[in-house]
Amino acid sequence: MYCCHPCKFGTWHPSPVKPNFNSATRLAAAQKRWASQAARREDDSKISIGPQRKGESGEDEKDTGIVYYGPISSTIKKVKLLSLSTCCLSVSLGPVITFMTSPGMNVILKGAVASTVIFLSASTTGALHWFVSPYIHKLRWQPGSDSFEVEMLSWLATYIPRTIKFADIRPAETNRPFVTFKANGDFYFVDTEHCHNKALLARLTPQTNDQKSTLKNL
Repeated sequence: MYCCHPCKFGTWHPSPVKPNFNSATRLAAAQKRWASQAARREDDSKISIGPQRKGESGEDEKDTGIVYYGPISSTIKKVKLLSLSTCCLSVSLGPVITFMTSPGMNVILKGAVASTVIFLSASTTGALHWFVSPYIHKLRWQPGSDSFEVEMLSWLATYIPRTIKFADIRPAETNRPFVTFKANGDFYFVDTEHCHNKALLARLTPQTNDQKSTLKNL
């Protein structure tokens, strides 16, 4: 790129002008940062199934001692928040909409319809909580310790820490789905395919008396 200017003898001579690469580099870097932030916000808004990669969950890297992450922990929390939101809307707005939309309907029938809507919404929310309540979202354990800490999900989709001793673990003798072991009267579930600490997994999955007798017979 050249520009022309008159010299003192009245003739024109082209002089080279160096392009400004700094502004172009800064613009490209800003566009790259904006694109990465937009992609991250889009990924966070989606309901993903599977284990999260490091750095995606937004957890502090200083959180040490965690040996197991629930692979669908974020998905369960988002689904539960959605269920709680719909339940609250059904309980608060269901009766109002029922009584306002059908002025000619009998009052008793309106009450029955509103009660049915509330019951169905609360039942689905309760069934979802019963189904995912044994799911362990995080597990902290130091090798050599006789206890470990787990994070469970409460009714309001908040994490609750619990400390469990290995001596309190019992086999889960139940037909309830997604249960690995029982401790202190509560059921717990660990995804064995994503628990890479085999020594810990062996202590979390005790054998029943029938299994022990079968192994002895073999």
